[in-house]
Amino acid sequence: MIEISENATEQILEMLNSLNLEQMYLRVGVVDGGCSGLSYDLRFDDQRTEEDIFLSMNGFQMLVESRSMPFLEGLKIDYQRQGMTGGFTMDNPNVKASCGCGASFRTATYRGTAKKC
Repeated sequence: MIEISENATEQILEMLNSLNLEQMYLRVGVVDGGCSGLSYDLRFDDQRTEEDIFLSMNGFQMLVESRSMPFLEGLKIDYQRQGMTGGFTMDNPNVKASCGCGASFRTATYRGTAKKC
């Protein structure tokens, strides 16, 4: 299961409202890339596929790519504000190593395909 903090939920809802589209999902996944091998894919999408796992969250709908779920089980998404900026943070119990900037990672069972950041 994926957990979304109250701060992250507020930010996601604000972003979804600004898009002003009737049906939009938060898509969460993992893609090959980054200096450690895997990177998070967090974006809005209006298309749902048969491979997606559908989750109804507090006020919005989320899609998780089924092939990404083993890497995301137990993921906690938060949103932190720092000064005039902010960003989403990922606390993932599956991560065994990550790059210095924290943008990419690898797990104990999969290293992904590392690419220069």
